Amino acid sequence: MDSVNVFERAHHLPLFSRLGPYDRQLLHRAAYVHRDLFEYWGHEASLLPVSTQPLLRWRMARAAAGTEGWGRTRQIAREQPAFVRHVLQRIRDDGPATAGELHEGEKPTGPWWDWSTTKVAVEHLFWSGQVMTSTRRGFERVYDVPERVLPAAVLEAPTPTQEEAQRELVRIAARAHGVATERDLRDYFRLSVADAAAAVASLVQAGELQQVEVEGWRGPAYLWPGSRVPRRVRASALLSPFDPLVWERSRTSRLFGFDYRIEIYVPEAKRVHGYYVLPFLHDEGLRARVDLKSDRKAGVLRVMACWLEPGSDAEGVASALAVELRLAARWQGLAEVVVEPRGDLAPALTTALRDDDGPPAAAAADGPVVRDG
Repeated sequence: MDSVNVFERAHHLPLFSRLGPYDRQLLHRAAYVHRDLFEYWGHEASLLPVSTQPLLRWRMARAAAGTEGWGRTRQIAREQPAFVRHVLQRIRDDGPATAGELHEGEKPTGPWWDWSTTKVAVEHLFWSGQVMTSTRRGFERVYDVPERVLPAAVLEAPTPTQEEAQRELVRIAARAHGVATERDLRDYFRLSVADAAAAVASLVQAGELQQVEVEGWRGPAYLWPGSRVPRRVRASALLSPFDPLVWERSRTSRLFGFDYRIEIYVPEAKRVHGYYVLPFLHDEGLRARVDLKSDRKAGVLRVMACWLEPGSDAEGVASALAVELRLAARWQGLAEVVVEPRGDLAPALTTALRDDDGPPAAAAADGPVVRDG
């Protein structure tokens, strides 16, 4: 979950990368109507299957004790427990509310993360599982207590031991990765070094993970039994900067030779590739970087800059990227794709879009796209 909306919010992009254009309301309904998903801390603020909620109760317990969370959320739990209880009681008594609606005459002292005391308190309650996101208004969380948000079957599910829960979280990470280092597995749910090491060792001993060596990787890696190794992968996709495929930057570098840095917080004059740069996956590699902006007022998808990765074929990458950009424009309800003359791939991409015989983005047929590979 990310507030930046220059192209599209981050939580909508992984499904687009894998399915193509889809109705974003399907994701909203899954999370906030049908309650198949819930918001909590995965590798960052994430939408997670509700079945994983019991597996994260140990983290919530740590947050309640003031040992998990950000500095200010831990601090308020220790120093102002009465105020935290007051905020929780207001939500219990008055029903779902945003942090702004819970404020009692106070104002944040600055922009961004300079939160009011009430916002810090309610975020501590969120970390500790005492409140949840009931829905969102715009992009603002509406908080409510779990018994009015979670399905009864989840609320009544037994709480596993911390060790059992962490082993299952590592199993989920291992299935998602196929082959991974201990650091990769640890970062998927942001486990501590000690907790991850214990869980991985236990799964190896039980025969659920196989320790292997991967050429070019330092130290041992771990293979999930039954992982498929396709003869060849043929696929193209624009990836969010927060997509699980590229989130752990050291893994992205090991797998693809792709060193990736998001430059949103870098001063404009010092940016190398752009403001909101999406890696472009084509077949078996990350072949380009594309800085995108949905110019909704003008009705166009703007490619602010595009860069080819070393050793990649400009014409082939540009042709595949042109198809994905048309799909992205269609998904955003934009009429055309406009390429700005910045980046070494811009000329080839401009040519590919001009020569593309496909229909304009806004005129393409509705419905998801079946991906190859």
